[in-house]
Amino acid sequence: MPDVAIESVNFRRAWDYVSTAKDDLLTDYLTDKIKCLISGGAEVISLTAVTMHMIYDNLSKKISYPLVSIPKTVSEEVVSAGITKIGLLGTVFTMEQDFMKKDLISENVQVFVPNAKERELIGKRIIEELEIGIVKESSLTELVNIINRMKEDNGIEGIILGCTELPLILNSEKCPVNCFDAVDIHLKKLVNLAME
Repeated sequence: MPDVAIESVNFRRAWDYVSTAKDDLLTDYLTDKIKCLISGGAEVISLTAVTMHMIYDNLSKKISYPLVSIPKTVSEEVVSAGITKIGLLGTVFTMEQDFMKKDLISENVQVFVPNAKERELIGKRIIEELEIGIVKESSLTELVNIINRMKEDNGIEGIILGCTELPLILNSEKCPVNCFDAVDIHLKKLVNLAME
């Protein structure tokens, strides 16, 4: 197994930058963290939080070092599974912005997100429950109902769990459609790259 280095990020600080649209401050903050990894000898680098990929392009311009992209890696997995209509769950930012969708769209995969009321509910469950380790059966039922509604209304063949915390409550056994866990897909890609 390869050596692993982790540069810890103050989640609340990063989340404050995200929620107040301070992309430049978030980019500078994460750039400093990435530079620490590079100076420590890291050969494979990745952001482990899906939402932080909203500034992936900005980060890529600031450092001359390849970053593993969760959106690209997930897109490759969805395309290889032959999916043409996919649902996306995640934080409100992940569902409403394009960073998690554009690689899929470029591969002719239609991406659907929950409606505004459902997005608000999912965001609330992530921040107020999953983020602090609370997993409720009632919240699982809500998520499954949303996925079933999207399957019925949008014809989705699969769902992307586009948030680090969602696998705490949802997995392929509990999901009514093909389940693409961004965390699991990402980790497999990182391990494969590190072992090369």
